[in-house]
Amino acid sequence: MTLPLIIYRSLRQHALSTLITAGSIALACGLLMTVWMVKTQAQAAFVSTSTAFDAVLGARGSKLQLVLNGIFHLEASPGNLAWADYEFIRKHPAVKTAIPIAVGDNLRGYRIVGTVPELFTNVEYAPGKKYALSGGGKIFADASREAIAGSFAAERLGLKVGDTFNPFHGLAFDEKNQHAEVFTVTGILAPTNTPADKVVWIPIKGVQTMSGHDPKAATDVSAVLIQLRAATAGFMLDMMINKQGNRMTLAYPVGAIMTELFGKISWFDRVLALVAYLVALVAAGSVLASIYNSMSARQRDLAILRALGARRRTIFGAVVAEAACIGALGAAAGFGIYFALMAGVAEVIRAQTGVVLNVTAGHAVLWVCPLVMTALCALGGAVPALKAYRTPVAETLAPVS
Repeated sequence: MTLPLIIYRSLRQHALSTLITAGSIALACGLLMTVWMVKTQAQAAFVSTSTAFDAVLGARGSKLQLVLNGIFHLEASPGNLAWADYEFIRKHPAVKTAIPIAVGDNLRGYRIVGTVPELFTNVEYAPGKKYALSGGGKIFADASREAIAGSFAAERLGLKVGDTFNPFHGLAFDEKNQHAEVFTVTGILAPTNTPADKVVWIPIKGVQTMSGHDPKAATDVSAVLIQLRAATAGFMLDMMINKQGNRMTLAYPVGAIMTELFGKISWFDRVLALVAYLVALVAAGSVLASIYNSMSARQRDLAILRALGARRRTIFGAVVAEAACIGALGAAAGFGIYFALMAGVAEVIRAQTGVVLNVTAGHAVLWVCPLVMTALCALGGAVPALKAYRTPVAETLAPVS
């Protein structure tokens, strides 16, 4: 029991420095785990969300913009397509399903997207999962003034079946740009943990013919979401539309485009990770400095222990174990910081994209990071432990004349 008692009394005697040092370790550990988990989960969630459709057809422009606009409802449309373009791609033998969408309006900041009822009746947003309504209601009719609210949008807007609303023109909310048309909520989507949750859906003709819109665009669509019959069909359409044509753009394959996006912004993850690594090194250094600076005050105590029969390796082990205990305390507290940061980031991502991150998901980093931090702190304690190991018993205990 000698070694644990030595460690306990030392930690208690230097409680303030122990708490400060453990706090910096907790910050480093929590930040590292959060950066890693957000990067891993966000990439997996965005790529898997985009697998409901193989391609997005839109006006000539950026493929990434088309995907973000058509599937994630984050960007403005690069332009419109004629209804004839939609009919052409819908009837193409390589296309299994083609869903048109029209954007350009909002409901108090939540995007209104016009589409066709087939999106909710025929499309699987994930393998084996189709859209469903929670608490009753019905899918809107094709040319009606009806609406279906995504679960997140309905929660934030306080919408329920039977409520009515007036859309607002534009993608950004401006109370001066209210449309005259009144829509009735006929259903609330059951949560899907996809961008569909943060959208208010109405019939596509409701967007096309809404007052204040260009009458010339009364049949135009913003994009067409496409499911293909075979993967090889995508390359054929890519050749026909992107390489031989100059009027439209086919964003294909959607998953690869999202993976490319994460590759472009990976530098941001690396910057955050670098900050966390630096915090970890500073924390380990503070463990070293804290224990090393206390060695002078503890030399006599250590010498007495040696005189009472404690071996050098016992003293060395006690100091290293003390540093490891500080690291372990910080790593344990780091989980609190991790869950707080992860919950906050997950809420922001859900509000902005509709994609849900799992705060309680497991991953190897959640046990590797605390172990590495504890080991790093133990390594930092090796220097003061070596000083304690070399404490001269006779000189230290000799009376001062």
